[in-house]
Amino acid sequence: MPIVAQSTETDWVSRFADEVIAEAERRAPGTKPLVVVASGLSPSGPIHLGNLREVMTPHLVADEIRRRGYEVRHLISWDDYDRYRKVPAGVPGTDTSWSEHIGKPLTSVPAPAGSAYPNWAEHFKAAMTESLAEMGVTYEGISQTEQYTSGVYREQILHAMRHRADIDAILDRYRTKDKDTKDTKDKGKGKTPQKQAQKKAEEAELEAAEGSGAAAEDDGSGGSAGYFPYKPYCGGCGKDLTTVTAYDDATTELTYTCAECGFSETVALSEFNRGKLVWKVDWPMRWAYEGVVFEPSGVDHSSPGSSFVVGGQIVREIFGGVQPIGPMYAFVGISGMAKMSSSKGGVPTPADALKIMEAPLLRWLYARRRPNQSFKIAFDQEIQRLYDEWDALERKVADGSVLPADAAAYARATTTAAGELPRTPRPLPYRTLASVVDITAGAEEQTLRILSELDPERPLSSLAEARPRLDRAENWITSQVPAEARTIVRAEPDEELLGSLDEEGRESLRRLLEGLDSHWSLDGLTTLVYGVPKVMAGLEPDAKPTPELKVAQRAFFALLYRLLVSRETGPRLPTLLLAVGADRVRKLLGG
Repeated sequence: MPIVAQSTETDWVSRFADEVIAEAERRAPGTKPLVVVASGLSPSGPIHLGNLREVMTPHLVADEIRRRGYEVRHLISWDDYDRYRKVPAGVPGTDTSWSEHIGKPLTSVPAPAGSAYPNWAEHFKAAMTESLAEMGVTYEGISQTEQYTSGVYREQILHAMRHRADIDAILDRYRTKDKDTKDTKDKGKGKTPQKQAQKKAEEAELEAAEGSGAAAEDDGSGGSAGYFPYKPYCGGCGKDLTTVTAYDDATTELTYTCAECGFSETVALSEFNRGKLVWKVDWPMRWAYEGVVFEPSGVDHSSPGSSFVVGGQIVREIFGGVQPIGPMYAFVGISGMAKMSSSKGGVPTPADALKIMEAPLLRWLYARRRPNQSFKIAFDQEIQRLYDEWDALERKVADGSVLPADAAAYARATTTAAGELPRTPRPLPYRTLASVVDITAGAEEQTLRILSELDPERPLSSLAEARPRLDRAENWITSQVPAEARTIVRAEPDEELLGSLDEEGRESLRRLLEGLDSHWSLDGLTTLVYGVPKVMAGLEPDAKPTPELKVAQRAFFALLYRLLVSRETGPRLPTLLLAVGADRVRKLLGG
């Protein structure tokens, strides 16, 4: 389905696309410019679903611009020349011995034990690269290790060193603001529990920004020999615990010492490639070098003195460039989990999400919310409701009743400028698929039998028609649902419970069993299980439920669950009955 530009009130992607095109044309008047958008990812650990917003925001805007006939480069800078800051918790194949590598470039740190990749950075890049391919994200990857060690940025580094006093002066404006901000916060400490809670929440959000290079707010200050925007990696131990002690602009001779191993040397920076600009200078240097027009940043960059704010001054005054349009994006949470930080173990990654949901659904979660709106991704029972919402949207798209903004978000989720993403041919309800594979434990023959009976007029001919959604539902059941919450159908009837039933209980079971054959479909069994308590109350099967009737229905449902699965709750009863099969239902219900 083609996307047309929506109004700014309804579609944030189109609005940003308008702004980005206008800015690109302003920079290159009289031409149809190449539009450059950018993302930055640091493979310091698992690249989580919060970091994915760093990619999806420019991807969606870039894709809209491509649809309008412009050439676009979406750059992803892999900040793999960043320092290894700490050992993330919970990463398989690592232990405390990895701490000896703290301070080295990520590409110089060994990969976790058993990895197929040559170093730490490549190990964590690989999973993200695979996920982006599955999601239809087109980009140009740039390794900052390769850029720096091959001398690509040599002129920019020498330029920054010549203008180090100017850079220091810019940074000093914001150091004062940082202090003022801190003093103001300190004065306000202890005033109210609400303010203390807000402060804790802000600190949690800032910590959640770890894992992107943008969070490393080093500005290069603190050396006794003066300010230097460049930090070498040590020739002795390979770490960045170095201090520049002298620099000569004319010869480019640079002398440094290492606090870790004591190594010291003097090098010609015009030939030396083992080091990098500090982050607050590195980022605006790249904006100018690549001609970036659009790059989002996390909420940690909204404060005075943050690298995005300072970068706007440095790119203009030092590198003669222009700061990109840079919307702030809010955090992404997980149902039932705290905010994500990739420096801590156990945070879900895009690969984890794609095991339990299809790529279009994951794309939709990022497309339907403006960047400054936070949202959660469901790994718990909420994923069933989310899929229900998605399926309802598809029906509205099909019948033409969908709102324009929702239509745009749907189209961006299911297609890119290159074409449609793969989808499930017969998208049966996710909650139904989950219930079925829960009960069948993945047995394909039994699963096909049950799914074929959902709609007798359009029986499923093979499980391939229900894939990949079926596989995602099965992965969710096996990986996210606790063992004690799994559904285990009784092998034998509960004779004690059956024997304790009064006449009304036995009659309700008899009416259900009598109607099985004539109602054997998902819709039919839904009518039957809701209708039995109505008939028992002397009402018609299609009577509107009353409060009293709802109580009777709940009691009847609880009885069926106890007889079928020895609990008072479980999968939706129509699905459960189909999965158990008519003969076994009769046996367990005493028929």
